[in-house]
Amino acid sequence: MATQLDTLTEKLRSIESEIEAELAKRREELRFRIENRRIVFEKEVLRIHRELKTRATRYLIDANPLMILSAPVIYSLIVPIALVDMWVMAYQAICFPVYKIPKVRRRDYLVFDRHHLAYLNVIEKINCAYCSYANGAIAFVREVASRTEVYWCPIKHARRVLGPHPHYQGFADFGDAEGFREKIGQMKDGVKID
Repeated sequence: MATQLDTLTEKLRSIESEIEAELAKRREELRFRIENRRIVFEKEVLRIHRELKTRATRYLIDANPLMILSAPVIYSLIVPIALVDMWVMAYQAICFPVYKIPKVRRRDYLVFDRHHLAYLNVIEKINCAYCSYANGAIAFVREVASRTEVYWCPIKHARRVLGPHPHYQGFADFGDAEGFREKIGQMKDGVKID
């Protein structure tokens, strides 16, 4: 029997599909397509993009000096992010097979495609690559952590959680002991990932 929460979750999935369809329409409006994992812009669009590019030297000259001084602090985060990324890869490789938890495909979370944008200069492309790596690595870590939580503790919190991971809605309600035992029982042959 479907609960109100099941109905709302289904509506959310339907809306996500509609959003994806709208994004596809927007890609058409921006006149690019993906061919064999390559992004291809129409020639006229590429010409316009190149005209809109700010040269790297102009970009640096126009930059706020405080932004330039803060850049090393921003880029220093690469060290802890890379260490966490590597540690989580090792954690997943060692522990997930033991518990029969389906592994997370890291490459699904690390997307590097902004370098195809002709309107970005070399500094902007480096900044975009950094942000892509940092956010992708953190998203990968979050998915590994969420699958770990699915296996060990599929219980919702009593208080509202901001931005819960996708598996959270399937957790047992806080205080529902029978629901918790049922969820744990489903995990005998590995994590059930919806």
